[in-house]
Parts: sequence; structure tokens; C-alpha cells
Amino acid sequence: MASELIEALNLLESEKDISKESIIAAIEGALVIAYKNQYKKKDSLLAAENVFAKVDEETGEFYVYAEKTVVDEVENPLTEIALEDARQIYPLCEVGEIVRLAAESKEFSRIATQNAKNVLLQSLRESEKDNIFEEFISKENNIATGVVQRFTDKGIVINLGKADGILNENEQVKTEKFRINDRIKVYVLEVKKTKKNLRILVSRTHPELVRKLFEAEVAEVKDGTVDIVAIAREAGSRTKMAVRSNDPDVDPVGACVGLNGMRVNNVVAELKGEKIDIVTWSENSAAFIENALSPAQVISVIADDEEKTATVIVPDHQLSLAIGKEGQNARLAARLTGFKIDILNETQAADFLSELYEGYEENEDGEFVEYEDSISEEGE
Repeated sequence: MASELIEALNLLESEKDISKESIIAAIEGALVIAYKNQYKKKDSLLAAENVFAKVDEETGEFYVYAEKTVVDEVENPLTEIALEDARQIYPLCEVGEIVRLAAESKEFSRIATQNAKNVLLQSLRESEKDNIFEEFISKENNIATGVVQRFTDKGIVINLGKADGILNENEQVKTEKFRINDRIKVYVLEVKKTKKNLRILVSRTHPELVRKLFEAEVAEVKDGTVDIVAIAREAGSRTKMAVRSNDPDVDPVGACVGLNGMRVNNVVAELKGEKIDIVTWSENSAAFIENALSPAQVISVIADDEEKTATVIVPDHQLSLAIGKEGQNARLAARLTGFKIDILNETQAADFLSELYEGYEENEDGEFVEYEDSISEEGE
């Protein structure tokens, strides 16, 4: 029996990834419960509060015992034993000593044994759940690969290996269609333990999914040579990503695009065809805004860093490209840079500039000063 227990412990440890120490602790706890259930009547000599169980992990032998204090007159039979009773087991014991009262497991009733079994199984389930939680909590805010398992009213169940993730409807890309057994990558939003099971929420729409895909695909991003500074995403349609290099010899955009576009194309494929614009980040707000509006050409950018507003002038034929279909290009550029952006074509800009500099004229130093001031200065 003891050898069978050790074999069972080793099997559970390897298959369930639960440490032998945790299993033994669960067995000891179950034996204590069984003991207390068996000897719960206070008139029983073995009824006790302080019950202990020990399992030898080398041999598999186990025993259960209670500890009681030897007294002349028993006041609490759950913690004390009369000297006369104690000396039947330990003839030389004295008042004040603590003695152990052992019980044979074969004496446990069927009900007590069944209760112990239930406690043990519950402990093992909790240990397994704790191990899975520890494994997946490290994947929180990261990507994981899973298999589409089934569809529910609330979302899609994704098998992530030892646990399932839930891809809720609001975290799904509307244009993506999956089938059972499809392998996909997801962004792990939250890992939480509940009373019944493990709750793992995942996403396909989160901007950080794009970042993590590039970290996995681009060595320069993974090792920190290239930083992804900002991401603006409309999942399923288009993403704009700003990058910078910490090495003057490394082109950040080229590193992310890869030879013949291989790296970015791999990410696009994983995102089911979502377009990705990779632009160079700049400390100069005007330059960054110009880059963010790519692929549109820009004539000039007037940026107000304090107000976080910018006016952009583009060629007449580039206006629709700069704004994008349904305003998407301008909208993503604004999110990427953090600026409110007004885009004008050359014709509109002429009117804008005439209004902006109305009452001003350019002096000899190339500065614009109010017209009246310049007249007064000449008069003096």
C-alpha cells in the first residue's frame, strides 16, 4: 500500500505538475479531517482538537495522532487526558506532560474516509489551479498562442494549453472569422482566480498585441535596439506605429519592415490583413506629425506644443490621402502623436495664412510685426 502511494504521488507530480510536498500536505490534511470525523464524540478518549498527520515521502508510511496534556482532573476532554488513562498507554508519564494518542487508519469509518477523500481531491484541485494560475499570471500583458475550442453566447473559448481563455465579443475584431481548431495569437488582458475556476480574458483588438507581435518577430525590438514609442490602432483595419532607434547605425523602420517586407508581412498575416504604417518617431513635434500622416506628402506643419494642436498644410491633390477614408489617416495620426490636427490644402492654407497674419508685415529681420507698429517705428 505504501509503495502504491509513492507511485501515485510521483504520477500526480509529473502529470499535474503538482509538487510532491503539496500532495503530501493535502493527504495529511485529509487524514486529520478523517480522524476528527471518526472521533468527534467527546466521550471518546481519542476525541481531540490538536490532531496531526505525518506521511513519509520516502516510504509512503503514514500515521495520525492527537496530542493531549496529562492532568489530574479533566476539564476539557479535547485537549486533556486523565493521568490514569494516560498511564495505560505511557506508564511513566506525569501530570503536565503532553502525550500522543495514535489511531490506526483502518479504524476510520467509511463516512470519515469518504470525507477525507473529498478533502484530498479538493486540495489537489486547488493546488493544480494555483500552479496554473502562477504559470498564466506571468503571461498577463503578453501574448499567448491558443486554439479556437468552441463558440458561446458571450464569446469564443480559446484553449491555451492547461487553461481556457475567453475572447469576449468586445475584444474580437469584427472582420475576423474563426473556425474550430484555428490557431491564433491573443493578448492576455487579465488572469484571475475565482472560487470555481481560473478566469483568463484575452483580446485580439488591444494595441499591445501589435507591440508584442513585433517583439516576437523583430530581434532589434526584443533586445531594445529599436523602441516602439507609440501605437494607434483601429483593429482589423489599420495601425500606425512610431519607432525610434537607440543605435545610429540601425534604421528603426527598416528593422521592423524587414528584408522584402518579410517581418511586417508576418505580423500583418497574423492580424488577418490589417494594414500597418511604421513611421519614425521624432522629438520635434512638427516632424513627428509629418511622419505620422504618411503616406501623404506634407508641405508644412505649425505645431503648438503647449496646446497640443497643429495645423498641417498639404498639396491640393494630397488632401484626401492625408485625411484618409472616413478620416482614418488623420484620426490615427492624431492618436499617435497626441495632437489635435487640422489639415488644410494649399488653397485653404492661403486663406488661413492671410487671416493669421492680417495686420502684420515682415520686417528686415524676417519677423512679422503689427503693421501699425512698423509705421510708428519708421516715423520715429
